[in-house]
Amino acid sequence: MTTEAKNVEVIPIDRITVLNPRVRNRRNFEEMIESIRLVGLKRPITVNRSVGEDGEPAYGLVCGQGRLEACAKLGQTHIPAIVIDAAETDCLVMSLVENCARRQHRAIDLLQDIQGMAKRGYSDQQIAAKIGLSYEWVNMISGLFAKGEQRLLVAVETGTIPLSVAVEISRADDGELQGLLAQAYTEGKISGSKLIKLRRLLDRRRRLGPKLEKSALGHSLPSKKPASTEALIRVYRREADRQRLLIKKAEITQTRLLFIVEAMRSLHDDENFLNLLRAEGLADLPRELADRVSRGRIEA
Repeated sequence: MTTEAKNVEVIPIDRITVLNPRVRNRRNFEEMIESIRLVGLKRPITVNRSVGEDGEPAYGLVCGQGRLEACAKLGQTHIPAIVIDAAETDCLVMSLVENCARRQHRAIDLLQDIQGMAKRGYSDQQIAAKIGLSYEWVNMISGLFAKGEQRLLVAVETGTIPLSVAVEISRADDGELQGLLAQAYTEGKISGSKLIKLRRLLDRRRRLGPKLEKSALGHSLPSKKPASTEALIRVYRREADRQRLLIKKAEITQTRLLFIVEAMRSLHDDENFLNLLRAEGLADLPRELADRVSRGRIEA
């Protein structure tokens, strides 16, 4: 893939075509509009130069759909853009990679982008290298797409089940599912409340098949009612309780680690203990443990 970078140009908005259109988060979009209205566009969009049917310059959007639509919403007719020269297929991949690399994205967008790159002939190794994820993760996602397991992909997207459990379910027959669910619950991969949701999902999958009525994954789900204030407060409190529990567990783990390091220091000063280790062929401590013992403290 070769591209030639150009200087920033101001181009007409009505000459730009979105190559990889996406559904925008309404709240984030409104915030973007307000930000551009107050302080202007902070970062130019990226477009690919081409020639329109009328013979005039035209542009395909590589990245910056939200910024483009926000400027159009504000009534602007032109927008700053970095103009490149590249093949349209390359631009589509660049757009997918840019979307995958965003710090905040919906899981459904990431899944769809991976599917889009796979449809354009990229291998799992190539996709993983481009979006910075592991080959194993991409391979599991691609496997679910290949089998048409859209219901399981939605469950992964919404956090109902881990990806590894979804892959195991896709490989199991109906007679093995009960044991698989029990094992996943025992190993802590799914909680009790999510186990109930998963049973319902598998029942629909058995009766209606693995595919949804529409191919857009989560877009075919019935629309949810707006969350009430009370519901949002409950979610916040649950998350706050979870964070407090994590902090408490971290403090307990740190205390235990400190105890272990101090105990190892004491044992390490005992010549009889050292002689015993040498006799068992354990004269050398693992480097990380040896460093902690020698410093006598826990690193931050």
